[in-house]
Amino acid sequence: MGHATIYVGFAVPQLLRGACRIFPSHSALVVLRHSAFCYCTVNGTIKSKRKMDHLERTANNFRQEVISQAKVCGITNESETVKRLRLAIANKDFTFKAGQWVDFFIPGVSVVGGFSICSSPGLLEREGILELAVKHAVHPPAHWIHTECTLDSEVALRVGADLQGYQEGKGNGYKMGTVKLYYSAKNTSELLFKKNILGLVNAFPGKITCRFHVTQQSSQICKELQPHVTEGRISEKDLEKHVSKDTLWYICGPPPMIESISKLLSNIGVPRNCVFFEKWW
Repeated sequence: MGHATIYVGFAVPQLLRGACRIFPSHSALVVLRHSAFCYCTVNGTIKSKRKMDHLERTANNFRQEVISQAKVCGITNESETVKRLRLAIANKDFTFKAGQWVDFFIPGVSVVGGFSICSSPGLLEREGILELAVKHAVHPPAHWIHTECTLDSEVALRVGADLQGYQEGKGNGYKMGTVKLYYSAKNTSELLFKKNILGLVNAFPGKITCRFHVTQQSSQICKELQPHVTEGRISEKDLEKHVSKDTLWYICGPPPMIESISKLLSNIGVPRNCVFFEKWW
């Protein structure tokens, strides 16, 4: 039986690969929002408006025991508001799966950060390198990354939010599922990793597809992106054509966006147990 997996939020290339591996018999539709950078793991509805600390918010989530020292070995600007950190990992026992996040410990900063990993497990295996993409914010860890972090800065990391409850396929009969990605941002310059994503679309025709949405585009969209971009928010019309009993939906974004898309999915008949989203913002 074929299944569809739908992701709503902000995805990065390894998450697209990960969705295909984790649900090899499923088809995945992903809807993304730029201002989130995390993997969707929990279904339900966000009720509290009180802002919680990252460790408090994720207190019941699975975490690895290993805390590894890491050194910043690269800093690049992915956009005007997002920096990518390249980290050399000291502990050889440090591992993660596509879609996981890390607790981010900074010497001298009492608040612990929580950031999604935007590189593949393969990069860690080959080079001992892990990458994070962090949006500018007043939150102390994000603010430190944007204002104080330099090459050779030392931090510590611990992996959390391991994917639980799925059965790995047995034998050699692997069959890749499909992913449909909807990715929304203010403008095309804020569509992080767009070239990487389109590279995957081209590498896996029919298996990975993507539709970018921009809500405040003021300049002309380049010819390369034009076929893939829609101006305006992700709508019910965009998503209803993908509704089926075999579809799984993943949402990633700020709480108001998650609430809005969750309600939209409910309105078009998507069962609650088929909708997954992050909860640690």
